[in-house]
Amino acid sequence: MAFKMFGRKISKVGIVGSGQIGPDIALHFRQVLLAFDVPVVVVDVAEKALEQGRKRCEKKIGKLTDKGRMKPEKAQALLGGMTWTTDYAGIEGADLIVEAATENPEIKHKIFKAIEEKASRTGLLLSNSSHMEPEAIYDEIADRSRCAVTHYFFPAERNPIVEVIPGKDTSRETTDFLLRFYEAVGKVPIEVQSRYGYAIDPIFEGLFEAAALCVEEGLGTVREVDFAAQKGLKMGVGPFTAHNLTGGNPLTHHGLMNMTAKIGPWFKVPKLLKNAIDEGRSWGTAQRGEKVEIDPGKQQAITDEMMGAYFGIVCEILESGISNVADMEMAVGMALAMMPPFTYMNKVGVSKALTLVEAYAKKHPDFVVSDVLRNQASSGEPWKIPLVIRRDEGDVAVVTIRRPAVLNALNDEVIRQVGEVFGQIKTDEAIKGAVVTGFGTRAFVAGADITELASLETEEQAYEKSLSGHGSALAIENLGKPVVAALNGLAFGGGNELAMACNARIAVDTKMLVGQPEPKLGIIPGFGGTQRLPRWVGLKNAWKILRDGEPISSAEALEIGLVREIVKADARGAAILLVRDMISGKVETPRIPTDPIDVPDDLPDVDIGHLSTKIDGIMQEAIINGAKTTLAKGLEIEARCFGKCLTADDMRIGMKNFIENGPRAKAEFKNS
Repeated sequence: MAFKMFGRKISKVGIVGSGQIGPDIALHFRQVLLAFDVPVVVVDVAEKALEQGRKRCEKKIGKLTDKGRMKPEKAQALLGGMTWTTDYAGIEGADLIVEAATENPEIKHKIFKAIEEKASRTGLLLSNSSHMEPEAIYDEIADRSRCAVTHYFFPAERNPIVEVIPGKDTSRETTDFLLRFYEAVGKVPIEVQSRYGYAIDPIFEGLFEAAALCVEEGLGTVREVDFAAQKGLKMGVGPFTAHNLTGGNPLTHHGLMNMTAKIGPWFKVPKLLKNAIDEGRSWGTAQRGEKVEIDPGKQQAITDEMMGAYFGIVCEILESGISNVADMEMAVGMALAMMPPFTYMNKVGVSKALTLVEAYAKKHPDFVVSDVLRNQASSGEPWKIPLVIRRDEGDVAVVTIRRPAVLNALNDEVIRQVGEVFGQIKTDEAIKGAVVTGFGTRAFVAGADITELASLETEEQAYEKSLSGHGSALAIENLGKPVVAALNGLAFGGGNELAMACNARIAVDTKMLVGQPEPKLGIIPGFGGTQRLPRWVGLKNAWKILRDGEPISSAEALEIGLVREIVKADARGAAILLVRDMISGKVETPRIPTDPIDVPDDLPDVDIGHLSTKIDGIMQEAIINGAKTTLAKGLEIEARCFGKCLTADDMRIGMKNFIENGPRAKAEFKNS
């Protein structure tokens, strides 16, 4: 078998290097390609390194089986498909090879000379370098069009972010494949242009430098600075603790030493780090759960220093042009487990952020205050953070809702951006149709942001929120150009409602595809679900789905006519083809009925179980009364009924239960 998608086939993966990160990359590939039975071969010249790498993978898999998260037979299949060898012949014919050796150009050149001879003729040659530019790694390779850097983050099999760095000779086809491939196998890739350190490591290593300088300047001890930085920057762990966990001292030393010349003179190796490496010691930080006592004034001074450094580093990277606001916002938050930078600057105020950066630069004259930050502050506006990404493929706009950390859930800003993007598509004469999809493989859109719904206080607020959702859906529905939803995973609640504003839906094959779980939360659908679902599939088919809140599979959605086609994996590609057929007239563009629809006398009985009879009554009112009138008037009825949910105790009960106990816990409704 083999992974066949996006114009390429991968039948064997090779990993060269069984050191700090190579085994984790190998484990990730074996896990995600297990269904395709793709073998993974790890090569290293040192038997000891191979043995350590093998044992490391066995230990990680063993933990999963011990916790009951993986069946023993699957664990056996995973490990059985991994080979550990000192012989480069093991990667003969591999379609994808990742070098994960040390950051040494001579070693990398030697490895790639061997790799180039063994890979398949069209195989991709990748380096997991954390700093080196692709041009410096691949300058001796004959065909550099198939070469790129793919930078994983610790731990590689679990951390979702992968930086994809094409070199000047990397083909666009190679870059596009890597971005789509990594998304398809569960990673969150971002494209970064070639520069030493790429986009994320200068932040990780720069913040460590800033923390070390705080200690050297007497602002606090290692323990205090680590604690204050963690709290101030909303980090999972402080910068010193992070280096203890990852063994990152040598790599950060190497990175900072080269960043001095390649990025700017502020980046340099702190004496504190040099001494720690010379002495072979780790950092004296607080242990898990241990309390750190620190004077509030001292803590604030450290926080201000770290924030100034953080915002300044991020804005210098943005100004360099190697990345953008949307990618850095997402990647920093996910890869480094800390408050995303542009959200943080918006929270404190962009002018305040500039003040902190300028204060830091005054103390550290080599530190850069970028014009992009000055200009943003002078505009008086917050940073615009794209969550809805548009990329045109010829005359088809592909619109992706990208919030992978929350399964692409809709919040007010996403809803606003959907309307804005489709407004732009409407007036773009070069665009003849559109596809809307979600990022990743797990969810199209997993629903609405529950915390925002729970914050509604009045009937009128709920009514206005419903109208806001209607507005963005109508921007799709009334585009005047064919729109197809590519359901790449779960389409729950607002996700299904957004998809139903499209002319058609193509879905991946899954046992749980669409649903309107709102009754479990003590509300009714508010973004058009009570009106569009009956019009697409008939009131009888919609009746149970809307009232009991249970999801249906792709096969069931196809049977009732909610989706047009089921595909194995690439819903996006299939949707683009369908849109093009609609544009050409080869396929008729479906239109939702806008007139009143039939209300059968024999609607099926529905067992709503523990759900609120009060909310169910409001639901039936919205469905029946909406069906008897036009779609436009039905949407107004739905919005009013959605507002009416605020008058019921059961909405508060449902929301509170979800937030405190999660989606699987049944709320104890009072039916009032």
